Amino acid sequence: MKSRKLGKNILKIEIHTSPFGMWLLVLDTEYFLSYKEYPWFRDAKISEIHEVELTHGSHLHWSSLDVDLDLDSLVNPEKYPLIYRD
Repeated sequence: MKSRKLGKNILKIEIHTSPFGMWLLVLDTEYFLSYKEYPWFRDAKISEIHEVELTHGSHLHWSSLDVDLDLDSLVNPEKYPLIYRD
């Protein structure tokens, strides 16, 4: 017997922007993404930044910006040595 999914997903990601970066509140944990370290958000529209989905419990996806980040890469950046350069 398969369970049906009832209702809709109410999980929200809270986002606040500043001139220096953005704060994400995901699953009761807060993350700061500086525009210096995450430059693809610097010139993004606010509406594009807010179009984020959490998939697989730990994967952030901004489809309009073509950006994917795993929460572990925000917690343990030393495990992910590839850095974006302009």
